[in-house]
Amino acid sequence: MTSTKRRIAAGVGALLVAAALGGATPAAADPDNGPSNTPPPKVDLVLDLSGSMNRNDAGGETRISAAKKAFNEILDSLPDEALVGLRVLGQGNPGDNQAVGCRETAQLAPVGKPNKVAMKAAVAAQTPTTGWTPISLALQEAAKDLGTEQGSRRIILITDGEDSCPPTNPCDIARMLAAQGLSLVIDTLGLVPDERTRDQLTCIAEATGGTYTSANNAQELSERVTQLVDRAVVKAEEVTIPTTIKGSPNGCADAPILGPGVYADRILFEQHLWYKVPQLPGQELRASATVGIDRAVARDYDATITAVTEDGRDLARYTDAGSGRMDGQSAGLRYSLPGKGDDEPKPKDARFTCLMVSTAFNAGPGVPRDPGMPVELLVDLVAASDAQASDTHGLGRGWIFIGVLAGVGLVGGLLFGWLVRLIAGMRRAV
Repeated sequence: MTSTKRRIAAGVGALLVAAALGGATPAAADPDNGPSNTPPPKVDLVLDLSGSMNRNDAGGETRISAAKKAFNEILDSLPDEALVGLRVLGQGNPGDNQAVGCRETAQLAPVGKPNKVAMKAAVAAQTPTTGWTPISLALQEAAKDLGTEQGSRRIILITDGEDSCPPTNPCDIARMLAAQGLSLVIDTLGLVPDERTRDQLTCIAEATGGTYTSANNAQELSERVTQLVDRAVVKAEEVTIPTTIKGSPNGCADAPILGPGVYADRILFEQHLWYKVPQLPGQELRASATVGIDRAVARDYDATITAVTEDGRDLARYTDAGSGRMDGQSAGLRYSLPGKGDDEPKPKDARFTCLMVSTAFNAGPGVPRDPGMPVELLVDLVAASDAQASDTHGLGRGWIFIGVLAGVGLVGGLLFGWLVRLIAGMRRAV
């Protein structure tokens, strides 16, 4: 059989095995009609209407005036495929009543095909008074606005201050929302922000894989939000949505079965998570794991991915270490399963290769351990090359290496003993 036919057979066989064994695989795309049953991306714009938005320092006008002007420009430039909603926070006038003020958030326009005239009128009617800033509550409600169906979901938070409603930390809320596995990303935009606001908005964005930016006037605000909306409503067929899975902390036996694809999980500090991939003879498994560092961790850490047989023998391993603040730590490996000559591989010839993802992360007191840090796992199966991958090792090659070391040690010992006896004899002769 030609090498091309072997590649085709291996690929088809792997898909059949994964399907037959119930493996988690991403939704297949229809080559003519794009992804099957993939919902369009959704965006919820969340605008702060607390009292501080009346300050006159946004390029010579009030912050709310700059925000309203930017919103009109944004609505006029929305792509046709955009499903956009609008929510506000801190919109009332509770005076000194914090309990009331910290419950103030409202949906002005549902997420969907926008009625631009109605949305402009709704924004124009808003007037900041003495409201508080319940960011945590607004994020939770905005997540509900976007629904729970699979697909790209994005919140764009525009505020000029930090959360003023204790005791909830909006950064913890962002981590909790990200841990729900609903492809939710929060972008934050600070309008004339101070350092504390900037730190909080950065933390919210990083916890969900989003971005933080700042703006000092209406033009900058319009440009920044337009960029974020454009990024959020990229056509669904151009976006790969990871499949949410849960690795086994107990070993390979009860690990989820994965086919080629992109997967999202969460891993605790110093935890091992297991997955398994059905692999046919003549296939090369390529896998990588990226751990997102979404909180302050201690220096000197690493992420490791290991390929293991079902009976626990290491096949390939790669560890990547870091020191200092980074956004993520990645490790990847390749492992080729020897082929069977020119015989066409069959599904019954498949065997499970186990993947173990582990971390060596720690953090100081007060840093939350739950939920775990985000993990993105990439898995692919391709036709094996003639040469084994450089990071692959097996028991047979290990015995050869041990044999070589033993031989070198034996020869070295004999030579050393001979030299000692020779020197001793020369001394006696003298």
